[in-house]
Amino acid sequence: MNELKVIGHEHIGHIEFTGIEGGFGEDKKAMLVKDIAQIHQRPVFKINELINRNRKRFVNGIDILDLARADFAIFLKDSGYTQNQINASVNIYLLSERGYSKLLKILEDDKAWEVYDQLVDNYFNMRVAVKSGSPQIAANMRLEIMSNNAKTRQANALYRIAMKAGSISSQQALLAKAAEAITGEMVLPTMRTEEFSATQVAEKLGITSNKVGRIANRIGIKAEQPGQNEFGRWSASKSQHSDKEVPQWLYTKKGLAAIRSAIKE
Repeated sequence: MNELKVIGHEHIGHIEFTGIEGGFGEDKKAMLVKDIAQIHQRPVFKINELINRNRKRFVNGIDILDLARADFAIFLKDSGYTQNQINASVNIYLLSERGYSKLLKILEDDKAWEVYDQLVDNYFNMRVAVKSGSPQIAANMRLEIMSNNAKTRQANALYRIAMKAGSISSQQALLAKAAEAITGEMVLPTMRTEEFSATQVAEKLGITSNKVGRIANRIGIKAEQPGQNEFGRWSASKSQHSDKEVPQWLYTKKGLAAIRSAIKE
């Protein structure tokens, strides 16, 4: 593990926190959970609870370090901790950029992603380029990061809209635009075949869903599990009375027509 050192107070807009290097690699930036808690306006113990509940997701030495050990006392005092605070703390977590991005997935709020954009643009990635004496590289890096972040936000927005679209064609078109926002290439959507559950088929034909299933079994239009054919496909569906997933046959238009023909016959 690289030696930890405080590089002073960092300011990004109205955000102020303790700048730290080392711990996860030479010149790698890190952040104390107490600063992260302040940035996200949450109590430190709440952030620690989130980390501890998901502790297996954070890799020691890569995502996270727990500084609540005697050999970190001098560093912690340099970071603004008193001896009493050190003694009273069960955990004093330090997160790398990767560890912080994992925490964001647990926090999952708009504020978290807004702050992360600023920190990536101005703290985690920028300082190394500036220290190297390459301001143009730093400027180019900043522009690239900002562009990528903007593309990601646009794609996320399009995805959220697509999930609320009223038709399959609209959903597919919006998902294609989301892919284009990230990759820069227009991806033509593969139109999904319209599918019907046994209940939907029953409503269309004026019979019960049980009868739909019996007819389908009698005329042999269902593929072996798991599988599909021109009449439909098997899909995992949540059971109505439990969290268990059960196999469900979804009918295509051709499957619906086959059931209709069998009824007439």
